[in-house]
Amino acid sequence: MAAVKKVLVVGGGIGGQSVAIALAKNGVDVTIVERLEEFNVYGVGIIQQANALKALDKIGIADEAMKRGFPYGQVKMYTAGGHPVGVAGPPPMGKYPSHNGISRRILHEVMYEEAQKLNIPYRMGTTVKELKNNDDNVTVTFSDGSIVTYDILIASDGIHSQIRDMVFGKLKPRYMGLSVWRYAFPKHPDLDTGYIYYGKQSKIGFIPMSKDSMYMFLVSAEGADNPWIDKSEFVPKLKDYLSEYDIKIAQDARAQIKDPNLVNYRPLDAVHLPDPWYKKRVIVIGDGAHATVPQLGSGAALAIEDAVVLAEELKNAIKVDDAFTAFMKRRYDRCMMVVNASETLAEWELLEFEGKPLPAGAHPGKLIGQAVGGLMAPF
Repeated sequence: MAAVKKVLVVGGGIGGQSVAIALAKNGVDVTIVERLEEFNVYGVGIIQQANALKALDKIGIADEAMKRGFPYGQVKMYTAGGHPVGVAGPPPMGKYPSHNGISRRILHEVMYEEAQKLNIPYRMGTTVKELKNNDDNVTVTFSDGSIVTYDILIASDGIHSQIRDMVFGKLKPRYMGLSVWRYAFPKHPDLDTGYIYYGKQSKIGFIPMSKDSMYMFLVSAEGADNPWIDKSEFVPKLKDYLSEYDIKIAQDARAQIKDPNLVNYRPLDAVHLPDPWYKKRVIVIGDGAHATVPQLGSGAALAIEDAVVLAEELKNAIKVDDAFTAFMKRRYDRCMMVVNASETLAEWELLEFEGKPLPAGAHPGKLIGQAVGGLMAPF
């Protein structure tokens, strides 16, 4: 007998929709609450490695994600001037390609469509005003005044998780000294896989999202004290970074960057909730528990894995405590392996952008290889 029958998921992003779908397929009555009035996800892309696709397959949507995205091979790495450095990423694994590039908006749509098939209700424009976290249930007062009791509450509301702060106390994200810029383009005719170029003050990547579209990411160091940039500076600053890259795809992209509203810019923050990520009948998954920087491109993948594993343990256990304990045994070390490697890589990148030497024994390629190998292990 499953440990739960009625569940509230707070947050309708990738992790929240994944866990709701997984639970609903196990016969659980699950509801999603989302603070946004309507989904308005800007269509910048994300990278899905094989482990993310495996997790999506367990909830029945990997094939659709690959159909609407762009499966591609290992990432080719170059200097800013176009000299080859090497390749990164796992080899293909059975039906799973090395990577799948996809628009975040489209991935949300794929998940939403699957959730609608399962009749999962979404309460949009709704937040949790109060909660009583009891030993055997959790009673929630919503922003519309309604009060509902659930077996458990799953917080998947991001790095600034309201639920995490309500249950565990305020936890402030830590700025890592780096920022990321993203911009979507029509797919360049020369783009056959993912490409990354390393410059002196930044690195850029070009990732296919579909047969017609791609996105560019650029990682930079914008200052330790004030990484925020006025929107009026987005276009000229991004173009200035790209001037270093004397390669056709970068210069073609540079010429197309015109609208500051299409620039997705954010400083890179990290936050780690200590083990365990649960208290009584509330559990935190995804970025609220282990947000990290995207140097390994695995933030969304870890959230989807969290969702799948939690649903499995809740299905197999009789008691909620047993399910939560088993979940932590499967998730904590794996997630922290990715978190620690990503943040070490970010620290090394920051040193390089600042013109400083790396620590003795630092070997980015080796660390990436070890982390990717770990990600390909069963979860």
